[in-house]
Amino acid sequence: MNIGIFIYPDAEVLDFSGPFEVFSTASRLCGTENPFSVFLIAESSALVSARAGYKVLPEYSIDDHPPLDVLIVSGGVHTHEMGNEKVLAWIRSQAECVTLIATVCTGIFLLANAVRSLSCKVTTHWEDIPELKKRFGRLHVVEGVRWVDEGSVISSGGISAGIDMSLHLVSKLHSESLAEKTALQMEFAWTKNT
Repeated sequence: MNIGIFIYPDAEVLDFSGPFEVFSTASRLCGTENPFSVFLIAESSALVSARAGYKVLPEYSIDDHPPLDVLIVSGGVHTHEMGNEKVLAWIRSQAECVTLIATVCTGIFLLANAVRSLSCKVTTHWEDIPELKKRFGRLHVVEGVRWVDEGSVISSGGISAGIDMSLHLVSKLHSESLAEKTALQMEFAWTKNT
């Protein structure tokens, strides 16, 4: 499965690095089976300056990536991206063709802005919940949870909650035993339930 993680300037580092580590570790533990191909995607293939100046080179741009099975939208300082119609149109088109779309932290703002019909249960970082409720009244924003699974849309709270969500995705897309092995390999205490 192709797992694309969307990043942008000022994206929160662990919001994309955490999920990347989960899927790459899970594949490594499977040996030759390699169930997941995970890669970073940005608006262009140029170097991206993530939060605190962390420099990242995406593998693909939104114009040249392979077909995705799963799209993960990272959070961060998303103000510019909220008005970036090229990015929003791309997220909208991906939401129509991927098996599922997941968001970490404020990534849900980008998904909700791109897909105006989105009206399911979601969550985000606790600090951003009031703004999410205010801007997107059609969403059922759940508080006090690490992640919410609505079938084809899965959202998580901030930063480390994205790792919990990604382990859940491994269990959903492959097996719970692989997710547990991945958490153990990463020495991460996986919060399984929301």
